[in-house]
Order: sequence, then structure tokens, then C-alpha cells
Amino acid sequence: MKNSVLVQTFIEQIWNKKSFQLLDNLLHPAFKDHSLSPILSPDKEGLIKWITATGISFEHTTTIEDHVSERDQVMLRIKMKLRHIGNWRGIEPTGIELSTSGYRHFKIKDERIIEHWALIDGENIANMLKKASHGCAVTA
Repeated sequence: MKNSVLVQTFIEQIWNKKSFQLLDNLLHPAFKDHSLSPILSPDKEGLIKWITATGISFEHTTTIEDHVSERDQVMLRIKMKLRHIGNWRGIEPTGIELSTSGYRHFKIKDERIIEHWALIDGENIANMLKKASHGCAVTA
């Protein structure tokens, strides 16, 4: 239960509220994020850069739809609500609202998050934005 609360706090305080001053309480000093772009360092600083960059492109809120916690691991099924407010992958802001689902997996050590993996389809988000920026939906 303690690990589940830790991860829920991480999603709410870091992703949704961007309260980066809390990161040292939530992340283990050896934290590694396996889901970040290769151009970012896989540590706390890379995570802050990624959340900041996505916050420039989208107003976003992550909701936990389901979670499983066992021993030192927590798996989440999430839903992200996004409003496109800035350039994303070369797509100018559309202002549209969309949502996507995904998964986040956390490993816990010494009551802090030591590893993180994510599966969120960024290509699907880009495709939805491209369709919206052309003013119509194209189906094949």
C-alpha cells in the first residue's frame, strides 16, 4: 500500500502539478527513467526537462484508471487528457482537446522510486493532431 501511495503522489504532484521541489522526497538518488528520449539524461534532471517540455506543448492531466502493487513494483493504467497549446513534433498548436491511454511501471527501493518505464503512444497523439490541423479526419 505504501508503494501505491508513493506512485499516486508522484503522478499528482509531479506530472499534474509540476511540484518539482518534491522530487528528492519521491525519487531514489539512483533514479533511472527508461522512457525518456535518448537526448535527455535518464535521471531526475531529464525527467524535469521532459515534463517541462510537454507542459509547453500541452495542458495535461493524468488520471490513474487502475493500478497493481506487488512487493517493490507498481503498475498503472493511466489516461491523459491533453489540450494542444504549443508546438509538438513540428505541429503548430491546434487548441484541440484529446485523450490517450497508457501504462507506467515503477520500481521502488528504500521507499522511493528508483526506476520508471512508460508505454504511451506519442505517435497516435501526433497523428490526431495532424488530422485536426488539416481541418478534417482522413480515413483509409
